[in-house]
Amino acid sequence: MVYTITFNPALDYISQVDNFEIGKINRTKTEKILPGGKGLNVSMVLKNLGIESTAIGFIAGFTGDELQREIKSRGIKTEFIKVNNGITRINVKISSNVETALNGNGPQITDEDIDKLLSKVKQINKNDIVVLAGNIPKSIKKDIYEIICTELKKRDIQFVVDATRELLVSALKFNPFLVKPNREELAETFNTKIKTKEDIIIYAKKLQEMGAKNVLVSLGGDGAILVTMEGKEYYSKAPKGKVLNTVGSGDSMVAGFIAGLKKSNENTENISKTTTYEKASSEEFVQNYDFEKAFKMGIAAGSASAFSMDLATEEEVNNVLKQL
Repeated sequence: MVYTITFNPALDYISQVDNFEIGKINRTKTEKILPGGKGLNVSMVLKNLGIESTAIGFIAGFTGDELQREIKSRGIKTEFIKVNNGITRINVKISSNVETALNGNGPQITDEDIDKLLSKVKQINKNDIVVLAGNIPKSIKKDIYEIICTELKKRDIQFVVDATRELLVSALKFNPFLVKPNREELAETFNTKIKTKEDIIIYAKKLQEMGAKNVLVSLGGDGAILVTMEGKEYYSKAPKGKVLNTVGSGDSMVAGFIAGLKKSNENTENISKTTTYEKASSEEFVQNYDFEKAFKMGIAAGSASAFSMDLATEEEVNNVLKQL
């Protein structure tokens, strides 16, 4: 099972506007309301690709009820924690000649709510995969990633971190299976300028030196780079297509990567005959992953979402995959 943790999920109000103008009344061309939040995006794309997941996060108020209804209607399991203060945020995304976003704050999370989250984390089993994604609301202490990563590492659970700056750096010492910064986030992490693919590989390897096992760097229209725990480096140009909406494309890349890993390891016969699937260590379990396949699936899923007004479907991912 894949578990995704979203600390501050949202309802995303996404609209297309021709020639959006600040300070004037703008009429939408299209509009829709979708579940939002990096972890939820990962869960939704995983579902589209035939991989089951359980979404964990905090919800509140009438918007939280609607968010949970939306997620369940898509056939995704949820273990949301209902909090008492505030409402689940609404994020406004305007797609026009440029993209504009207005993000809400979200509810107030208490220490008691955090304890409920940690109790759910402690029920996750070895050989599950956990995705920690996105920023945290102001009401949560900044060491929450460290607290969760400590528990996951102690229990030999592989986890993915898709976060920025301090949150990313704080998780590295716990040896995340995968981190996925984009080029700008990678540069911000090291307070430097990154101009070439060679620069990206150098700093991706620095993240490995700091503890990450695999580093996937999204480059937007320039493609992506993967540096693996096996010492291999992969690069792919971005597939061709018309970009309609980049919201969730990075999360889709994470989901595609995980789906590629899971599908490459569906046949567990390669695990030592002396070790049953249930008893295999997480390290032994991942030895059978096909990183090249996962890399291609990640790029295809990220690009397919960018070429759509919604998150990528399996058909859309497979169509883009043919280009790679």
